[in-house]
Amino acid sequence: GVTLVSLVATALRRLDPDLFRVVVLGGASPPARLAANVVTTYGMTETGSGIVYDGTPLDGVEVAIDPDTGEIAVRGAMLLRCYRDGTDPKDGDGWFRTGDVGSLEGGSLHVSGRLDDVIISGGENVWPDTVEAVLEALPSVGEVAVVGRADDEWGQRVVAVVVPADRTAPPTLDELRSIVKEHLGPWAAPREMELTDSLPRTALGKIRRAEL
Repeated sequence: GVTLVSLVATALRRLDPDLFRVVVLGGASPPARLAANVVTTYGMTETGSGIVYDGTPLDGVEVAIDPDTGEIAVRGAMLLRCYRDGTDPKDGDGWFRTGDVGSLEGGSLHVSGRLDDVIISGGENVWPDTVEAVLEALPSVGEVAVVGRADDEWGQRVVAVVVPADRTAPPTLDELRSIVKEHLGPWAAPREMELTDSLPRTALGKIRRAEL
């Protein structure tokens, strides 16, 4: 039978990882809790697939963080030469700015989310992927997407769109706020919750936040 498999996070949530010797996970942010046999990857179309595995860049891959914005930049022979229209997205030194934000800690890459997904609420930066990872730890949450909505008082308010694990026993807003306050801080806690039957996703399992 199959012992090695490459999955996106949505598929992993629906399968037992113990069915495989190794699961390579990519395409979207990983769940907060992962089985020991799951290897996370980071990459994109422009890099020809995964270039960072469990936080460690492959040989020949350089990773840098913009000190002002936190944006991740990568460089190496794996990068595309240009797009089909002939434009080259790399700068003069060969760096490709990914549009993702993260940090390097002891040489290990940690990805916070997309630069254009950040929610600024009360002057604090809130990363949807980080909040989602915390909320997914609640047994009552099947799937969740976090988005920012315009707010007169906070600039933007954090909204959690939740697919309950059991429709007859959905989580409460207080439960969501409590766990986020405990792990991240009060500024990241959702101020609103919406229940839904499904989340809009791309073919790779990424949430289509603009539709929410």
